[in-house]
Amino acid sequence: PVGYGHDKKGAAVGDAKNEGRPAVTHQPPDRADGPQMIKFMLDDQEVEAPEGETIFRTARRYGIKLPHLCYSPKPGYRPDGNCRVCMVEIEGERVLAASCLRKPTEGMKVGVATERAEKARRMVFELLVADQPARETAHDPDSKFWNWADKVGVSTSRFPATEHPERDVSHPAMSVNLDACIECNLCVRACREVQVND
Repeated sequence: PVGYGHDKKGAAVGDAKNEGRPAVTHQPPDRADGPQMIKFMLDDQEVEAPEGETIFRTARRYGIKLPHLCYSPKPGYRPDGNCRVCMVEIEGERVLAASCLRKPTEGMKVGVATERAEKARRMVFELLVADQPARETAHDPDSKFWNWADKVGVSTSRFPATEHPERDVSHPAMSVNLDACIECNLCVRACREVQVND
């Protein structure tokens, strides 16, 4: 418009003046072709992961299936690391890491099939099996839980079971039976964060 550095026909007139303001230059982004890729070792295989991807997701892309109960790879579900059945061993670290939460760093050495990691995952399943109803009388003997227990080789437990709350049928629309609950909170996150119906 006239009076704002343009003539009556709308053409710009005069030179632009900086008047002490810092000059702004446009630089191309550092990663114009996507996220930075991180190389690390997964067992004896060198793999690549985009920055921000978890070890669990990278392993899955490379065909390595880790047990998971509290995590769902479906869209909208965030990892929580509650059940600990996806633990992996990281060279140089004292404790095992939940692969659904842990993000790799350049040059990291991750052990999925190490004796320590596999033994720890079996121990977690054995602790969980102790609190389950017998598979023969379970609500779903072909559940995700029992299928993963089969894959890691756990069917019985040497640990004592803990007490579960009694079945609650007091609500007119639903009944609650927590005798097979492993307290992973996946159902809570599904209701609150995915379906958003609390």
